[in-house]
Amino acid sequence: MATRAGISPTEKQATRCLRIAFLHPDLGIGGAERLVVDAAVGLAGRGHQPIMYTSHHDPLHCFEETRDGTLQICVRGNRLPRSLWGRMYIVCAILRQWYLALFLLFWDQQKYDVMMVDQLSACLPLLNWFGSTRVVFYCHFPDKLLTARDSKLKQLYRIPLDALEEWTTGMADTIVVNSGFTAGVFRRSFPSITTTPRILYPPINLASYNRIVDYSDPSVQLLQSSHKILLSINRFERKKDVELALHAFAALTKDDLVNASTFATYRLIVSGGYDARVIENVDYLKTLESLATGYGLKTFTLQSGATEKPPQDAQVVFLCSFNDAQRTYLLANASLLLYTPSNEHFGITPVEAMYGSVPVIACNNGGPLESVQHTVTGLLLPPTPSAWAKGIHDLMTGVYDTTAMGKAGRQHVEEKFSLAAFTDQLEDILEQVIQKQKTASKCNVIYYGWSVVIPLFIVSICYLALFRN
Repeated sequence: MATRAGISPTEKQATRCLRIAFLHPDLGIGGAERLVVDAAVGLAGRGHQPIMYTSHHDPLHCFEETRDGTLQICVRGNRLPRSLWGRMYIVCAILRQWYLALFLLFWDQQKYDVMMVDQLSACLPLLNWFGSTRVVFYCHFPDKLLTARDSKLKQLYRIPLDALEEWTTGMADTIVVNSGFTAGVFRRSFPSITTTPRILYPPINLASYNRIVDYSDPSVQLLQSSHKILLSINRFERKKDVELALHAFAALTKDDLVNASTFATYRLIVSGGYDARVIENVDYLKTLESLATGYGLKTFTLQSGATEKPPQDAQVVFLCSFNDAQRTYLLANASLLLYTPSNEHFGITPVEAMYGSVPVIACNNGGPLESVQHTVTGLLLPPTPSAWAKGIHDLMTGVYDTTAMGKAGRQHVEEKFSLAAFTDQLEDILEQVIQKQKTASKCNVIYYGWSVVIPLFIVSICYLALFRN
């Protein structure tokens, strides 16, 4: 009999029950969200008591485990603004996280043995100074490297924020990263932090990927067609470089790699997290639609809750925020996954695809170097349309044995990226941090004011000045 977390009672059980608070900014749909949800589910399956605290949770835009009762969710600070006049997102995110941390400290703090914080480190001084609970910080990637600095004002704006990130990250009792690639970037980005981060690869909950496709589900029926599916799964963000998949797909016929009749049997489904509140998501979808149309490809866009099925001749379908039933269908029917980001921190999507026996094409840099085995479970290629078009051609025309690749990929995931293996390592980290002496505060309240309040005040004044010009 399986537990609700999808872990058999015969698997390893916790040596003692730990009460664990997860602090995550926005429980939407993305790789970071998938990781913290899987971590909480895995720990719950071992008898621990995780509770997830977040500033935003939309039941219509989230993972199933956060809305079906599998996990306990507590939302605080959702009414605080996400931006000021369409700017200062990071400052608002910090303020929202501080509010969440203060709620924990003054109401719930004594209930927990350990707190797990990810994405933003700004609340760590508060948890360190005013609480006794051990804190683990999971660094998906340094935030300082995820923002564009396209103006002098933006560069000035980021100076105190970058310093704040490095200083606050160093106040965690234990730091964990998602790959060896991220560990190297972390050390170069935060030279003042002498702690060596531990590597904990993101997992997938194999039980949730063993579901049978529900062809009676209306949302699944929307996707059914006779086409061979080339699949892209990424959030609708520019850094994900989804254009690469469109360029490569169009190059199949443009460069005469396949004839027109063969090309007509293919369909590229561009899917992933999409939030209409996020301007970048909306703008990037329009960019991708225009790019595909410019190549003469017929497109169709499926928004969440759509009921109209794409026409048979639609060769590019944009699927915004798919549900679990649709994900199951896509991974069961895709011929190939195109994972486009360069220098991705880790990338859980190739792992999901490999477990579904789907060969993967990914860039030959970043996290996929640690997950995809070149010519064994997929291809690692330079991020150029011509290289990817040839890779697609070779996989679709039998140059490589895609069936053998699929089998090898599934076995690879079972051995290295299962939720059980991840939870074993996470439990070990939590036990060690609890036994570890609490990180001493290196700064007094005066230094806190100098390092946080004053820089943020200056940043706010400088950025608001932009609107006067």
